Amino acid sequence: MSVLDSKVPKGPLKTKWTDYKDHINLVNPANKRNIDVIVVGTGLAGGSAAATLAELGYNVKTFCYQDSPRRAHSIAAQGGINAAKNYQGDGDSVYRLFYDTIKGGDYRSREANVYRLAEVSANIIDQCVAQGVPFARDYGGLLDNRSFGGVLVSRTFYAKGQTGQQLLLGAYSAMNRQIARGKITPFNRHEMLDVVKVDGKARGIIARDLVTGKLERHSAHAVVIASGGYGNVYFLSTNAMGSNATAAWKIHKKGAFFANPCYTQIHPTCIPRSGDYQSKLTLMSESLRNDGRIWVPKNIEDVKAIREGRKKPTDLSEDERDYYLERRYPAFGNLVPRDVASRAAKERCDAGYGVNATGEAVYLDFASAITRYGKEQAKIHGISNPSDAKIYELGKGIVEAKYGNLFQMYEKIVDENPYETPMMIYPAVHYTMGGIWVDYNLMTTIPGCYAIGEANFSDHGANRLGASALMQGLADGYFVLPYTIGDYLSHEIRTGKIPTDTPEFEEAEKSVKDRIDFFINNKGTHSVDYYHKKLGNIMWNKCGMSRNAEGLKEAAEEIKALREDFYKNVSVPGSADELNSELEKAGRVADFLELGELFAKDALVREESCGGHFREESVEEDGEQKGEAKRNDAEYAFVSAWEYKGEPSEAILHKEQLEFKEIELKQRSYK
Repeated sequence: MSVLDSKVPKGPLKTKWTDYKDHINLVNPANKRNIDVIVVGTGLAGGSAAATLAELGYNVKTFCYQDSPRRAHSIAAQGGINAAKNYQGDGDSVYRLFYDTIKGGDYRSREANVYRLAEVSANIIDQCVAQGVPFARDYGGLLDNRSFGGVLVSRTFYAKGQTGQQLLLGAYSAMNRQIARGKITPFNRHEMLDVVKVDGKARGIIARDLVTGKLERHSAHAVVIASGGYGNVYFLSTNAMGSNATAAWKIHKKGAFFANPCYTQIHPTCIPRSGDYQSKLTLMSESLRNDGRIWVPKNIEDVKAIREGRKKPTDLSEDERDYYLERRYPAFGNLVPRDVASRAAKERCDAGYGVNATGEAVYLDFASAITRYGKEQAKIHGISNPSDAKIYELGKGIVEAKYGNLFQMYEKIVDENPYETPMMIYPAVHYTMGGIWVDYNLMTTIPGCYAIGEANFSDHGANRLGASALMQGLADGYFVLPYTIGDYLSHEIRTGKIPTDTPEFEEAEKSVKDRIDFFINNKGTHSVDYYHKKLGNIMWNKCGMSRNAEGLKEAAEEIKALREDFYKNVSVPGSADELNSELEKAGRVADFLELGELFAKDALVREESCGGHFREESVEEDGEQKGEAKRNDAEYAFVSAWEYKGEPSEAILHKEQLEFKEIELKQRSYK
């Protein structure tokens, strides 16, 4: 084990990033045109990085498995993007965003990275407005804000319930401009299947054309991984079904340390699972918790009556409802962080108060908001003594303007009108805070290989605040990586074009081909999905919202046995020289079967509860915080960074000790 060097620069936190930029090496504009950069992934992080690097003058190649960069999973983000502009005048600041992010992450993120994130957040909004992103505006024409979980201010900028889509279109338009100039060469429907190292440095990738099956060699002076998170290790998640960990896992197996794999976010407002044959889950934006109130019936008899269809939720009076978040966390109420809200929902459902047929659902109710907005609108329009019907009509109009597309999506899936009956929600796997370990420059432990956005671990600690994923992706891509990668590339101006006819590229391509041939020729008896679903069940049951030592040990053993069976009995139809989605899935599930075991190992080693990692052995026993997560700062205030050694069980743990100089370490309280 070693102690990792995060390369955080010296000096005061508030001037660290500015001073650092003042002194790093730069690349002459005339030299940038001779330097190549590969960007894997074209979501918000990859798309913004590719566009910015190309605009600076570098030659960029982008790779995505989708048919277009604008179909990256970032498009699914709904609720908003954080920035410390204090438009509401409610006390926000760069420091408060920094503090909320550190606290929301349960004090398990790197101070310097998080402060830099908060510092550049305001620039992101200006950049996106200049690109034409249609953020919502208030009556006076200023950009509007709403609040998200874990904060006491309104700092979330949004475009109805389509924020990710609109931001991605902004990055995509910036990319298209550079594609037209010839500075970006896009490789859509391509999947990275290995990284190539020459003399220890990342010098290119092996990619597969997903349409023809052809393997291709691509060289560059640096490689940027922006391929998102690994939530689909659970099979059922809010991620797109194609989202995978392959690019990140390939660089891990070539020397990039994997950090905090057990830090997974369970999102509290997901449409509940409907059956065993469902292939993915659908998210309802956290923005709904601004106006929606979460509750279950107080009396178990009412729960039974609702499940049996003898009562409707609207039949219950206010006194018969348990608004349990408002009861348990009066200071934050329905806007507690995601990990807290998720565990609270699980606790109520485990106690028997779940309101759907499976017992895994709570209500998200907008009746109060509709009435409140309706009365306010009646006053604005000078309507005295409005009828209940008029109040409902006016209030519904406001709610529809704010959340209409989300309500429409819910009704299409569930076939219930959420304006008239409360939504049903339940926690589900969403975002992964763990990922490839990077230093302050966003470089992995492989020189010349960078990881940005959800693919890295750096900014969110053990729990991501809502609306911070889009912020981190665009901060890394637009405002951080373009500076820090220049410092590395300044030493590459005499290197010249990287050839691909070398033993390193030959060996990497042969390794990829051998693996593909194995899957095609392995005439097993079970489909890839058969194994993926089994893995997902193990992960959810033993590495899900709560974990314990016994379950984690069992999970590691079961995943290892499942992986061995996978390689013996998996069946992949078709050939390698064609469009073959089952072959694509086979490679991705093979990587998940290794990552899942490392996940369990990491969760077992961390004998504390923090953020989304809840160990049943580590809870507050008494006092106001009884039953809440209990951290162990004396022993676990570090980043777990795992070095690949052939098998997940043999991985070596390296530690980056976390230092907190600006913020006092203390147990979180949202009460």
